[in-house]
Amino acid sequence: MSRTGTALITGASRGIGLAIARRLAAEGFDLTVSARSPGTLEPVAQQLRQFGRRVHVAPADMADEAQVIELVDQHQALHGNLDVLVLSAGVGFGGPLADYPIRRFDTQITVNVRAPFLLVQRALPALRVAAASSRRGAKIIAIASITGIAAEPDLAAYGASKAALISLCESITVAEAEHGVSATAISPGFVDTDMSEWMRERIDPATMITSDDIAELVHSITRLSRWAAVPNIAVTRPGAQLWRA
Repeated sequence: MSRTGTALITGASRGIGLAIARRLAAEGFDLTVSARSPGTLEPVAQQLRQFGRRVHVAPADMADEAQVIELVDQHQALHGNLDVLVLSAGVGFGGPLADYPIRRFDTQITVNVRAPFLLVQRALPALRVAAASSRRGAKIIAIASITGIAAEPDLAAYGASKAALISLCESITVAEAEHGVSATAISPGFVDTDMSEWMRERIDPATMITSDDIAELVHSITRLSRWAAVPNIAVTRPGAQLWRA
């Protein structure tokens, strides 16, 4: 299999991030995979190496600025450039707006918005290097949420953080077009992962979006030319839930 490029994936130890890592490894990407817990990453890396690609394990807490910076620096030291940055790490808490704990709001803003902003800033030199030698440019792909587009009950803080992430992706594409770097937010409704476990009494997991659906979209985005910008992709469940989570 010929080399396709390099990708750095946060939140790669489970759920959507893991599905994306598997898909990109299968398509020939060398990977840096990250998650908060080191113990969850090595078994994942062993799975991914079966595709014959280099897989570097780099644990990082997205709430820790120094670890976020070190994550990008490790990837750049190993690979020299970065073709695809996948921002999949995130946290979500629900609750009524009127008495929602502000510390939970702060945590979501830190992990879901501040960390991606910092990752992008730190990764831009490596992304620009990769884009300069590829007709596809370099891609930033952020896993947002449809709650950042259409409000859902008890998800005000989470939705606000994801709306900010969607806006950040648009701003990146505007700012970095001349360098061949673009960003896409993917904004799904409920995906069948452990983050949506709290909804399984109300929604049959068999009717939820799958992690592989999101991984398929990510792979498709990586194949676009540098002249095709996709600011945001909303992914909803069909039927009465169209445009809802």
